[in-house]
Amino acid sequence: MNFNSHSDAVVSIAAALVNTLTAGEARGREYTVPPPGPARRAAVTEALGAGGRRTREVTDAEAAELSRVAAELRAVFHAAEAGDLDSAARRVNGVLDRTQARPYLERHDGEPWHLHFHGTAGTVGDDYAAACATGLAVVLGSELHDRLGVCTASHCDRVFVDTSRNGTRRFCSTACQNRAKTAAFRARAQQP
Repeated sequence: MNFNSHSDAVVSIAAALVNTLTAGEARGREYTVPPPGPARRAAVTEALGAGGRRTREVTDAEAAELSRVAAELRAVFHAAEAGDLDSAARRVNGVLDRTQARPYLERHDGEPWHLHFHGTAGTVGDDYAAACATGLAVVLGSELHDRLGVCTASHCDRVFVDTSRNGTRRFCSTACQNRAKTAAFRARAQQP
């Protein structure tokens, strides 16, 4: 998938925030969100770098705000995975409306001018919510809307963006893909 470098980056960041800041299961194990403090700040800072951009470490307040954003975005991925584009679109529109996402051309870090979307509150959480929702809206509003997914491996609910050429990705990671293949092989081997 390649809408443009910024859209691709913010959609990757959306998935990373969801996977970092929402509890559930990951790769066959229970996943708990890192506790507030240095561990959560470091995890969120790493998630914000998922789009290939350098970022400063977030504060505790920013990490808490981004946790709320991640919960909103998880619902979008689940709706898209279920094929309920109407619900996914309503949820994205809700975030866009709440943040009043507005376009703004920026140039930084030696990059050419590119489009950013910011929220009106001027906070890190609001700006990332606006940017991620805009990126997800671009995906949902295109023929590639089925590229947002939730891992189909047992005991894993991590989300992903399918950037494969053929668009058939079903797992959040190679580890989950290998776990599923091993389980299927063992199940076949036990059959008479």
